[in-house]
Amino acid sequence: MRMKPMLLVGCALAAAGAPAPVLAEDGMTDAADAQALPAPGEAEEARDIIVTGRLTFRNRTEDVNPVLSYDLEYFQRFEPVSVGEMLKRVPGVTFTSDVLEYDGAQIRGLPPGFTNILINGRRAPGGEADRSFFVDRIPAELVERIELVRAPRADQPSDGVAGTINVITKESATFQGGFLRAGALLNQDGGVRPSAAAAYAGTIGQASFWAALNYQERRNPKKKVSYRFGDEVPLDADETNPEFDNIELQDDTRDGTDISGNFEISSPVGAGQVRLSGLFVDTDRNEDETSITYEGAELELDEVEIQRERISQQTYGLTFDGELPVGPGELGFAAGWSAFRENTDVEIDEGDTLEEAELAGTESLDIDDEEYSGTLSYRFGSDPWQLKLGVDLLRKERDGANRVFEMDDGELEEETPPGSIFTIRETRYDPYARLTLDPAPGLTLDAGLRYEITRRRTASDGGVAEFDQESLNPSLHLRWAPSASNQFRASIARTVRRPDYDLISPYRQEENPGDEDELVGNPALRNQRAWGVDVGYERRVGTNGIFGINLFYRDITDLIELVATGEDPLNGEPGNVFQPRNIGDGAMWGVEVDLSTPLDFIGLPDTGIFANYTYLDSETTDPFTGQERRFNNQPHHLYNVGFIQTVRTLDASFGASLSGRSDAVESNFDETVELHYTPDLEAFVERRFGRNVVVRLSAQNLLNRTKREIFRKYDGDSFEDVLANRAAGDIDEFELERERSGRLFQATVRVAF
Repeated sequence: MRMKPMLLVGCALAAAGAPAPVLAEDGMTDAADAQALPAPGEAEEARDIIVTGRLTFRNRTEDVNPVLSYDLEYFQRFEPVSVGEMLKRVPGVTFTSDVLEYDGAQIRGLPPGFTNILINGRRAPGGEADRSFFVDRIPAELVERIELVRAPRADQPSDGVAGTINVITKESATFQGGFLRAGALLNQDGGVRPSAAAAYAGTIGQASFWAALNYQERRNPKKKVSYRFGDEVPLDADETNPEFDNIELQDDTRDGTDISGNFEISSPVGAGQVRLSGLFVDTDRNEDETSITYEGAELELDEVEIQRERISQQTYGLTFDGELPVGPGELGFAAGWSAFRENTDVEIDEGDTLEEAELAGTESLDIDDEEYSGTLSYRFGSDPWQLKLGVDLLRKERDGANRVFEMDDGELEEETPPGSIFTIRETRYDPYARLTLDPAPGLTLDAGLRYEITRRRTASDGGVAEFDQESLNPSLHLRWAPSASNQFRASIARTVRRPDYDLISPYRQEENPGDEDELVGNPALRNQRAWGVDVGYERRVGTNGIFGINLFYRDITDLIELVATGEDPLNGEPGNVFQPRNIGDGAMWGVEVDLSTPLDFIGLPDTGIFANYTYLDSETTDPFTGQERRFNNQPHHLYNVGFIQTVRTLDASFGASLSGRSDAVESNFDETVELHYTPDLEAFVERRFGRNVVVRLSAQNLLNRTKREIFRKYDGDSFEDVLANRAAGDIDEFELERERSGRLFQATVRVAF
């Protein structure tokens, strides 16, 4: 039976979800597994979710487009602190971050800007220039489930060339009762950070409500060591080689506090439903880094640098949405407001010794980002067809200022680069039409068109520029379920990636990319676009398990690359003037396999296993060398494997998870970077006390994971000089950097009521 779609707010989508009349929180699924989304009156009690001994696996959705859905219970026993820690177990998702940091999610290994991050179906504004959102800021405690959308429908945003991650927060329709949580994070060096949470869901008359508050302290003390070998690559490039020019030892500690919460009130209105929901996340983080450099094999102290970074970030969201029967169909509406605020202050001390280090400069970053969104849709028709017409509206306002001050004769003098103070205004109008057909039992066809109209105005001290773009983005999805155990999907869709903020600001930056060159921003940059194909198969395994395989291909055009304009630099240097333009293209392809199942089919119902593997490959033209290469930092493969074992006689469980990735390479103008991570091992053990209490011990980074980077750096006075040195292999400096963070332990007590 087809469940009725419900509208979701957000910038952009009206979508399907829970059975009527309950509004779907996500707006991303047409229909969901009955166990994942209880019908009205069947919402699970807190004790059945928080204190449970059952094995939980990936949901099997009935979406016509390829969507993977994971409930919180899939992740919770390993006690992830943030959404980032949850996503590292999802097929095809990786991070190019420091050890124990999971910030910029990369679907299929592409840079974070190619991934679209949604919270409850609407865009999550963040402070990054590539429009990405750092998912480590979303507490896991607020999450109901995570959806990985591999290809969008017409009523979903076209952003996300690599894919879309939709984070669904808890809501009253699927949760009843309350819980309390208390815990502590213990770093290997003895640092302890507490956490606490409380939540409750209930009803008042016909209205249901949910409210939650979460407090979390986090700490990550990292140790880095860098060996620099000058202009010769050592025969044995590791820390035992005695021929390095200098060595840098670095202590980098990140210490922060997150306070977050969300609420929802949902009520029937006649035969329809309306809902008001909100979310906030407040982050205060200190990053203190001390670097000490020693020269030569004698390890003579050369210099000291101390950096103190104070970061304050806030994310807010408020949504009102609903769906009402009107005439022969249903009218959906939504209005939303979301905002991101950031204030970051940096101080840098330099000196010959720690005692002599003095203030050398400061830097500040202020971002004020607001988005206003609206959706209006109308859906009508009945089996075997259904038509949905709608329009999504978005108004974005972003003000940014990045100020730099350097010490000169004992006084701080402002050295703010041009264009560092800017304003961006962006308006989008996205009408769409979506037709869904059920021509035969088990067969669903979904075809749609989305027409995205963008109006953008960029202003900085380099001038004011306006840009308009219109794009027609078709999508076609097919789902065939010949039996209750098997389903096939095939999709083709056009997606976009919007240009980075720092590339569309119309200002001229000196000494970039070479010392004698200048880089001019380009407000006329078009969206980078891609045609994507996904073909997948899923099969039920045992009673609740699932096996899936998906093949994908992306043909990407209008990639942004630097081009020499032929002008002479205004600074009088004999270099070139460069500008980013849409002249590149590329392709990406791969295979994604995942399995999660209890082993009941071999007589082990209390043993659950999960595993996923992703093979990745790509091809693009390097904008500097003109040579063919893979996309930056894309590994060839990702994997995750683990198990959970329930011991009924003790009312306890334990499990472990091992994940890893292959090496990757990043090619920049004046350097190449080889990136390597060792595997990551996590484990947990838990004991349940009745139906209301569970005590859990978990551990991360048990193998003391290492991140290693090898830098080959090239120098030259001009663009041509640097590229000539790269082509000849004439390096200016070879550097080997290793980083470790230590093991992390967590103790948690949860009480449901």
